[in-house]
Amino acid sequence: MSPPARACRVTPDAIDPRELLESSVTPSDGAALLFWGVVRNEHGGRAVQSLEYEAYAEMAERKMQQIADEARERFGTGAIRIVHRVGLLAVGEASVGIAVAAPHRGEAYEASRYVIEELKRRVPVWKREGYVDGERHWVPGYTPTVEKGD
Repeated sequence: MSPPARACRVTPDAIDPRELLESSVTPSDGAALLFWGVVRNEHGGRAVQSLEYEAYAEMAERKMQQIADEARERFGTGAIRIVHRVGLLAVGEASVGIAVAAPHRGEAYEASRYVIEELKRRVPVWKREGYVDGERHWVPGYTPTVEKGD
């Protein structure tokens, strides 16, 4: 049996939703949520055929862990796991998976929303959209700042 995956990670591999959820739930949890972010076929009125993600993986994993820790503390949840893809993804592929386990559904929903919003705001992951017409553009997003410990 392989060792369990890190709670927060960046990977070029497809995200396994079953593993993500099952590795998060304990007997004390009454709710488990999976946020599944996927590549859609349109953005800003343009037809999209792919997204390419790049990340400063070491920093991204630290930031994701900080966000998960904050959410657990703030909302009283159990385990929170975050996986973000890098590389070229086609329409329909998952780019991010977030699993939240908690004793009650309210806390799980609140924590999940907090995690995805903070991830988009604070984690050094960048995406470039590939359009059906052949153009590609980087989407404005995260600009890292140097913080103590980074």
